[in-house]
Amino acid sequence: MNILLFLFLFNLTIARLKYNGGGDWYNDPEIIPNLAKEINKRTSVKVEEKEEVCEPLSENLYQYPFIFMTGHGNIFFSEEEAKNLRNYLLNGGFLYADDDYGMDSAFRREIKKVFPDKELVEIPMEFPIFHIFYKFDKIPKIHEHYEGSPRAYGIFHNKRLVVFYTWNTNISDGWTDRHNDPLEKRESAIKMGINIFLYALSQ
Repeated sequence: MNILLFLFLFNLTIARLKYNGGGDWYNDPEIIPNLAKEINKRTSVKVEEKEEVCEPLSENLYQYPFIFMTGHGNIFFSEEEAKNLRNYLLNGGFLYADDDYGMDSAFRREIKKVFPDKELVEIPMEFPIFHIFYKFDKIPKIHEHYEGSPRAYGIFHNKRLVVFYTWNTNISDGWTDRHNDPLEKRESAIKMGINIFLYALSQ
């Protein structure tokens, strides 16, 4: 039994990862509560409709089955933080990172500290995360930052997806209160967010 399983039975909460380095880890504070409301409305899973914050060395890190990070700038994990994040992820935790424009190089550098022996690999559309609840034939591009197609990447441990990273899509932008995206894009963002969350719990 993984460390997190017992805790999951009593506390199903999505936490935002607060990181050092100067990037705006706190961007759009309403996105987690908004996604949680939609999960509760559309599925049988019940999630607390609030944002909680954890840090890589927080004592409460292991209370959360799913942690989320986003931002526009730099990220920094110390050696101790990287080690603890690795331990969390290897023992049942899940990290979803969404590039809100400008964090790609920093995220790739810092996640390599967490998993120096593993690579971010591109996730094909056949992968169950794109079909577990809502069906997608392509990754939704919610907010236009870069030219070209959106991409999804992951890190696996013993065939379990432990890190999911989306680039050039900004899925979480579609969960905000304040956005200029069309309603159909917001709907796609919510559906993809639900898929990511449910897939993380299903492993």
